[in-house]
Amino acid sequence: MTGVIGGAWLIAMIELRQRVRGVAWYVLLGVFMFVILCATALLVLATNALHSGGGGVFSTIIFLVLLLATLVSPALSGNAINGERDAGTLATTQVTLVSTAQIVIGKWLAAWITALAFLVGALPFLVFAVALGQVSLGTIAVSTLVLAAELAVIAAFGVGLSGVLSRPLFSIVVTYLVIAALSVGTLITFGLLGAATQSDTTYTYKSQTGTDCSAINVSYSRVPRFDHYWGILAANPYVILADAAPPSFSDRGQPQDLFTAIAVGVRQVQKAPPLETTYDDCAPPAHQPTPEEIYESAVPSWFVGLTIQLVLAAGALFWAWRRTDTPARRLATGMRVA
Repeated sequence: MTGVIGGAWLIAMIELRQRVRGVAWYVLLGVFMFVILCATALLVLATNALHSGGGGVFSTIIFLVLLLATLVSPALSGNAINGERDAGTLATTQVTLVSTAQIVIGKWLAAWITALAFLVGALPFLVFAVALGQVSLGTIAVSTLVLAAELAVIAAFGVGLSGVLSRPLFSIVVTYLVIAALSVGTLITFGLLGAATQSDTTYTYKSQTGTDCSAINVSYSRVPRFDHYWGILAANPYVILADAAPPSFSDRGQPQDLFTAIAVGVRQVQKAPPLETTYDDCAPPAHQPTPEEIYESAVPSWFVGLTIQLVLAAGALFWAWRRTDTPARRLATGMRVA
């Protein structure tokens, strides 16, 4: 086991040394930090965070790190294996004592560490948000760990597809499509399926005429059933991050950060819409649950989505190992060996 880890770490160090030698990586990290700086300044001004606390600033920066990592990481990891095969350097590594599994795992570690550099670059701004207050230690720990896990999944998709597909450009594009399917595709699928599945609902309105509420007006309509498909959102990386973080509510039960606001919205769609609703002018108004009550009455789903992503990422790396292993029984047309 030690030998496997040592060989994988050796490959990872070689990959990282090659990346830090170039100027482009430092320029990219500098642009990233500049974007976070501008976003933090605008958030502080827009939310009056200097007086109201930095909960919203912290959660938004975490989401920005995830967003920018999904935009950059596939370009850095999507050609990790097939790029070397095209350059004729992969075969040179394969004839050494390093195994194929160590090559794949080492390249994944290098891609993951590269993605984690974005999180490290955002640390000064996260510390600033924490210093503003209203950010619990639980939120800091959980959101950071889940973000690191999401970055590992993104890196695994890139490296895995670079070993499965023979063309570097094609594997990069497919990696972007996979991440887009999880980030945006789940939202589109959830919205379309919920809107396409509808149920009949009845609205009964008792209006007041003087002291009498005998006038009754009944209307009928159809409502979408998003509650049937809320599980689709479980695989969305942003939903996983928001749902896993400990909630932060005000004294009135209102969300105080972006994590909690998204988590409340996701858990609210778990509930079926009322199919029979009565409005009575003479009756006292019905109790409307607060966002905190909605949150507590639903079930979390982040661990299911994260498990699905980890299984898919592990499958991509395993597939890449099988496709890269030598000697190969069969190669795709046009794939070079050395």
